[in-house]
Amino acid sequence: MKKHVVLYKKLSAPLMARLHEAATVTLIESLDATGLAQLREALPTAHGLLGASLRLDAQLLDLAPRLEAVASVSVGVDNYDIDYLTQRGILLSNTPDVLTETTADTGFALILATARRVVELANMVRAGNWNQNIGPLHFGSDVHGKTLGIIGMGRIGEALAQRGHFGFGMPVIYHSHSPKPAVEQRFGAQYRSLPDLLQQADFVCLTLPLTAETQGLIGAREFALMGPETIFINISRGKVVDEAALVEALQQRTIRAAGLDVFEREPLNHDSPLLRLNNVVATPHIGSATHETREAMARCAVDNLLAALAGERPKNLVNPSVWKA
Repeated sequence: MKKHVVLYKKLSAPLMARLHEAATVTLIESLDATGLAQLREALPTAHGLLGASLRLDAQLLDLAPRLEAVASVSVGVDNYDIDYLTQRGILLSNTPDVLTETTADTGFALILATARRVVELANMVRAGNWNQNIGPLHFGSDVHGKTLGIIGMGRIGEALAQRGHFGFGMPVIYHSHSPKPAVEQRFGAQYRSLPDLLQQADFVCLTLPLTAETQGLIGAREFALMGPETIFINISRGKVVDEAALVEALQQRTIRAAGLDVFEREPLNHDSPLLRLNNVVATPHIGSATHETREAMARCAVDNLLAALAGERPKNLVNPSVWKA
């Protein structure tokens, strides 16, 4: 008998065909109230779950007594109660690697857009307000040769460092749990304490996961350590930053500008003060949002799920203590 897989994310036709061949599939088309009700109805017989952008807590997972594996179409796993999944013996997998380069592209796009005021000045042209040669009032700042500070030197941090070092001749400084000798050798990067990085970097870029330790890591005290020409970039998770403190720093010009792909609450509230600031470039969490990368992420998740349901170890296992070889 085929096992039952519940999808709460639409997949391409080839990937759907693979799942239908291996399992009985229930597709939840949307995570609105109707879709969530359908999900709850399907959970009691589910052996596997696959999706993204849904908080899977113990209360919801208690409805799935047969559950063996959860495949997340994401790198971040802050939507999952990992301790509870591990306690239940449920395998959790994610999709690292395949989105590294695309997300780093997004990060560097935000660096360039904020430094050169691309969105602000493009909107000025679109509004018909370009009436004379651009003067100092609308000047941006150079990116090449400036100091790139990266907080969180994982895969995406390394890819960002590569772009800055080789593409723009940027000195790279970084902060992470521990020094990374390979990164230092490859990019000439130098390890810094968090306060030193905040004081020395021209661009402060967050590429670290959301955990209990990193939530609220950057707040009023940290923004005060930055200089008035510092540009702040966040492509990690919104809750790593105290958003009210960020707004205050931008309004008071404690820092120069911010490029943000993630926010404390998503979608961003329409009345957010961030939307009224010309020194903010805000994008709708597009870090991995290309056709190629999203398909690769979904393919990776399907591979992980089918391996787990077949009694094999998924390639990208988040809670390896569950695995019994």
